[in-house]
Amino acid sequence: MPKDTTTKTATLFRMVMADHMCPFGLKSKDLLERHGYIVEDEHLTSRNAVDAFKAEHNVKSTPQTFIGGERVGGYEDLAKHLGVAVKSKDETTYQPVIALFSVAALMAVAVTWISLGTMFAGRTIEMFISISMVLLGLQKLKDLESFATMFINYDLLAQRWVRYGYNYPFAETGAGLLMMAGVLTWVSAPVALVVAGIGAVSVFKAVYIDKRELKCACVGGNTNVPLGFVSLTENLMMIGMAIWMITKASGLVS
Repeated sequence: MPKDTTTKTATLFRMVMADHMCPFGLKSKDLLERHGYIVEDEHLTSRNAVDAFKAEHNVKSTPQTFIGGERVGGYEDLAKHLGVAVKSKDETTYQPVIALFSVAALMAVAVTWISLGTMFAGRTIEMFISISMVLLGLQKLKDLESFATMFINYDLLAQRWVRYGYNYPFAETGAGLLMMAGVLTWVSAPVALVVAGIGAVSVFKAVYIDKRELKCACVGGNTNVPLGFVSLTENLMMIGMAIWMITKASGLVS
């Protein structure tokens, strides 16, 4: 059987300067090579070279890929040409939440193993929820202004007292840290119970009663996580943890 001697080639024009290398140019090169193309990698090493290239080919940006003498376009155009899905920055996604809760679960198992010598125990669930609270709070604290702006879209208390939106991440993070340590339960549990209770009512009203389509501030501002089940679950987890910790501190359970 004769060998296939067909060679796929592509020409890539990308910005490679002393003080800047276009990341989408590198991604285009990697994408082409992973699809079996031999890449003729043409570097645009100065601003004048970039401007001249844009003028010559009547394009507004680089990188630009050419296959078979025909211009394919930039990185997203190339991905589409090769049948590779590229997520839009405005596309709804649960990826941040999945990543956060997965890491929290693994951290809970690790802490349980270190402290108790077992991979799973009742304390593992406590650690998972408290670690999740800390990580969620951290995401909000990364950009407090963006979080507060998104939060007041639906939180009932924040709509009446705007500063509550700025205080919420500190309350969530602080309560989570105290619950992780198992100290000052009579401070952490009531705080978690109150903020989570208000949050649950707010989310339920906005999503299931008012039928509003909003973005969730649960993993910080400027995210594309939809408000709904995830946000409600976060608040219910905090409520459950708070009630459990109060019950445990009261000696009603061992």
